[in-house]
Amino acid sequence: MNRAITSIFIAGVALVLMSAGAAQTTAPMQQQHMGHSFGDAEKWAKEFDNPQRDAWQKPDEVLDALHLQRTDKVADIGAGTGYFSVRIAKRVPDGKVFSVDIEPDMVRYLGERAHREHLSGLVPVLAAAGPNLPEPVDLVLVVDTYHHIDNRTSYFAKLKNSLVPNGRLAIVDFKVDAPEGPPPKDRVPPEKTIAELDAAGYSLVATHSFLPRQYFLVFQPKGS
Repeated sequence: MNRAITSIFIAGVALVLMSAGAAQTTAPMQQQHMGHSFGDAEKWAKEFDNPQRDAWQKPDEVLDALHLQRTDKVADIGAGTGYFSVRIAKRVPDGKVFSVDIEPDMVRYLGERAHREHLSGLVPVLAAAGPNLPEPVDLVLVVDTYHHIDNRTSYFAKLKNSLVPNGRLAIVDFKVDAPEGPPPKDRVPPEKTIAELDAAGYSLVATHSFLPRQYFLVFQPKGS
């Protein structure tokens, strides 16, 4: 994202399933970035889901590296218009994908896309204050969104409660010298990400280096 998923500025993941009509709480996050508003999902889908992104984002290789099982439950934090969520849903036909975004219009778009593409396991979720997934998941995937999250150590410490035993957290975000992404001052280098998640109670269990513009780190809660 960053421009592929910069719509999502998550400070908490409380879900309000759109179909459930639950009350929304205030999310302590920006809904604009660098002067852009992300309320027009159809417009942003042209950029977020541009096939040219595949060359450097390598979505299939990312998901191959995560070895998803058919029955896995996955939370895609910062789902945008569903670039990763749709691919995940096809790999977990007997599982579920909680596709989480802070922007209501993105969540609307995700629901319509899931219906249009017959992905019954894709559940759109509107992010609000505090991580509160409806059930534990096997994997939390955070692509190009980590640098947007406020109070990251606290946020991810709470998020551990939403992982099953031996559950994993995968972080993909932009390298400091990547040509795409947010302004350099807003980027979080991998060393800082590892330190913050260590403080939040996670251990680094895998590092993948095949992405040209991003780092790709996998964590598990300590003691798993």
